[in-house]
Amino acid sequence: MVKTLSAPPPGIDADLLRRFDVAGPRYTSYPTADRFVEAFGESEYIRALEQRRDMVGGSAPLSVYVHIPFCESVCYYCACNKVITKHHERAGEYLQALRKEIALTLRHLDRAPLVSQLHFGGGSPTFLSDAELEALMADLRQAFRLQPGAEVSIEVDPRTVDAGRLAHLRRLGFNRLSFGVQDFDPDVQKAVHRIQSHDSVVSLMQEARALGFESINVDLIYGLPLQTPASFARTVQQVASLRPDRIALYGYAHLPQRFKPQRRIDAAQLPQAADKIQMLAGAIGGFLSNGYSYIGMDHFALHEDSLAVAKRQGRLHRNFQGYSTQPDCDLIGLGVSSIGRVGATYSQSVKTLPEYYDALAQDQLPVARGLALNRDELLRRAVIMALMCQGRIEFESIELAHLIDFKRYFASELAQLHGLEETGMVVVEPAAIQVTALGWYFVRAVAMVFDRYLQADQQRARFSRII
Repeated sequence: MVKTLSAPPPGIDADLLRRFDVAGPRYTSYPTADRFVEAFGESEYIRALEQRRDMVGGSAPLSVYVHIPFCESVCYYCACNKVITKHHERAGEYLQALRKEIALTLRHLDRAPLVSQLHFGGGSPTFLSDAELEALMADLRQAFRLQPGAEVSIEVDPRTVDAGRLAHLRRLGFNRLSFGVQDFDPDVQKAVHRIQSHDSVVSLMQEARALGFESINVDLIYGLPLQTPASFARTVQQVASLRPDRIALYGYAHLPQRFKPQRRIDAAQLPQAADKIQMLAGAIGGFLSNGYSYIGMDHFALHEDSLAVAKRQGRLHRNFQGYSTQPDCDLIGLGVSSIGRVGATYSQSVKTLPEYYDALAQDQLPVARGLALNRDELLRRAVIMALMCQGRIEFESIELAHLIDFKRYFASELAQLHGLEETGMVVVEPAAIQVTALGWYFVRAVAMVFDRYLQADQQRARFSRII
């Protein structure tokens, strides 16, 4: 039985949400991707791959991300790297290029590296036909060894699948699905050019359960045109009644100067800041009252879900796909615009198909930019990820790992934390920093204190708002 929506937890009110409604990174990495530089290219990436091969060998599993950029129609809110086309034959050339990229990557890794996590994102991965998905999975299984119990997940546009397609995904080895729902209100769906009925999603969820998918996620967005606190509360209640294992709740960032599809959104139809905050507060209360745990930032999971268990046990990790139960591991990104992490480096592929095809035609890995982290960046990454994942920093563990005096090195940051301590977000102990239950809802704001690239306020315009 789905409970009625309730207020958010004590201490979270509209004034507090408004105070922390500022721009900031999501910290799927540190430094963030906007800090990558073109001086890091293919040769630097190859060096990182070969260092992993020589130092780690096949003992540590990898995570692999595959980007499928194609979509049949544009969703006006979308900020992803995508190619809008109804010509499905274009996928053939892309799959050939992916096959070439996999082969070039494996030249610098162990033969058939072990993989504990495989994720298909986009775009719409389900733009590919059943046969194309089968061929791509065969290529990946030939190149990599999937670890027993590996997480194999795919992002699904509900408009592109039916019961038969879900069964095919299950046969291919996918055990996790993420449905892009965003909102169930018909008027909101029209305003963002993404029409999908509530009944169709209900049917797909039921079929996915019957097929034995281990985890089902639903993506939602608040702050879209024509949304109201009342209409979004209905969507929250409808989603809660579906009982997805996990829910990702994102705030819409209207940046039409950066993302061309957003220019089709009528800015006059966007909800006011106060209404957006009310939507968030109502959603937090609604999901918590219906048996979901708040994982961090904008993620919820059922109490028995492995993500909620990992949070309770202090085993959360974070990568470019968000929170994960997987131990911190290197990530190989495949496909146009994909981002990877190997050792103390990040890399990102070129963002357009012509550039991607051209690089691979010349037997070159399509790396456009990246970053080799310096000592300070590695240190701050450890601090920020400890905050984002465990909500606690033990000074001694950081000092031993990075050979610093924590209080001296971060003297200015500790001083800045006083303001957050006064609002009840953190407790600064003699030898640790503890994020409180209240502060966990604003953990990005806590992490931002340790981000040396955000010291100048004008830098924050490049990010979405943290609320």
